[in-house]
Amino acid sequence: MKRIHVHRDRPAGTGRPWVAGLMILAAASLAAALPARASDLDIFLVKCGGCHKSDGQAAPVNPADKAGLVWKKYFKRNRHPIDLSDRISGEEQARILSFLEHHAADSDHPVAAIIPK
Repeated sequence: MKRIHVHRDRPAGTGRPWVAGLMILAAASLAAALPARASDLDIFLVKCGGCHKSDGQAAPVNPADKAGLVWKKYFKRNRHPIDLSDRISGEEQARILSFLEHHAADSDHPVAAIIPK
């Protein structure tokens, strides 16, 4: 039978208060070290909005300008006039396409005025 040792001179739960403090400190440090994940909208605005704006190098573009399937075909067939691979990572392109499809003209939540025309 296993013997349990109990400290009678300390109240329960006060044996090692530094352990809880250390765990809280470690969790806070880890949270501060990890960057917050940008939303798909943020990626679209930063990566696409720089050129696709009213006074930019390219025509303004908004998700509701096309249907979801049209956006998908546009990127699948590499219809963008410039090579985006050196500016936008594969993950970012996938997230931009997901954003465009989810807010396209034929979606449940079309978005038409994110980048002003």
